[in-house]
Amino acid sequence: MINGDTGLVGLLGNPVRHSLSPAMHNAALQALQLNWSYLALPCASENLKEVLQGLRAVNCRGLNVTIPHKQDVAELCQELSPLAKRLGAVNTLIPLDSGGWHGTNTDVEGFLTPLGEQSSWQNCHGAIIGCGGSARAIAAGLQSLRLSSITVIGRRQEALDAFIADLQRKDAPLTACLQSSPDLASLMKRADLVVNTTPVGMAQHGDAQAFPLGEAIWSHLQESAMLYDLVYTPRPTAWLRWGQSRGHRCIDGLEMLVQQGAASLRLWSDRNDVPVETMRRAAEAALNP
Repeated sequence: MINGDTGLVGLLGNPVRHSLSPAMHNAALQALQLNWSYLALPCASENLKEVLQGLRAVNCRGLNVTIPHKQDVAELCQELSPLAKRLGAVNTLIPLDSGGWHGTNTDVEGFLTPLGEQSSWQNCHGAIIGCGGSARAIAAGLQSLRLSSITVIGRRQEALDAFIADLQRKDAPLTACLQSSPDLASLMKRADLVVNTTPVGMAQHGDAQAFPLGEAIWSHLQESAMLYDLVYTPRPTAWLRWGQSRGHRCIDGLEMLVQQGAASLRLWSDRNDVPVETMRRAAEAALNP
C-alpha cells in the first residue's frame, strides 16, 4: 500500500509506456516486502539533467535508464563504475549519500546470465549483429568470456570503426564486418554464438517476420550454433522460431530484461534474495495480458 513512507524507484526513458519493468519490479518489491513503488518515468532528452536533479532531491531510491538516455546519463553522473566508464553507457543509477548519482551498467550481467554455465568459450566464435547502444554491453560480455573471435556486423563502416575503437581490447579483440560483405557467409559458417542487437523482427518495428541480415544468410549456420535475440516481441521472434525448428539453442531478450532488472534491484536494496522467478512470471504476464 502506498503511503507517506513509500520510496520511489523507476525507469527513465522515452518512450516508456509499453515497458515491462514496472510490472516485474513491483512484483519483486511486494515479494520482498519493500515499501517502494516502481514507476515508468517518461523524460525528453532536453529535460534529462533537470529530471535527474529533481529525482535525487526527492530521495529517489534508484533508477533504470533506457533509450535514448543511456549514454547521455553517463555524462551527468557524479560517479561511474569502471564498466559504465568503459562502455560509456549507464542503465542503473544509485543515489550517492553526498548527492548526485552513481552510474553503473547491469546489461552485461543481464546478457551473460541466460547463457548459463559453459566450461570454456575460448575456442568459440561470436558474432554481434548491430553496433548501436545495446551492442556495447553485448561486446563487453563476450569479451569477458574470452571467445577466440568476436565479429561486429553493421551497415556503415564509420559506425563500425567508432564502435571498435571504443571497445577494443588486446586480450579480447573485436573485428568488424559490413553487412554487405562477401565474407559474411564464411563468418556464419564458423559462428558458435550469434547475437541480434537490432530491432529487426520486432512487432512494433516494421515486418515482424523479418530475419536480421535477411533469410538467405542463415543457411550457412552450423547446427551447433546458439542464437540470442534481444527482441522479445513477438515471442519467439521469427528468427528464433526458425532456429528452434532446426534444433538451435535459442535465447530471447525477455530473460536478459529480467536478469538486468534483478541485478539493479540487488544494488538498490542491498538484498541478495531478489525473487528472479517472480520477476520473470510478472514480465511474461505483462507481455501476454
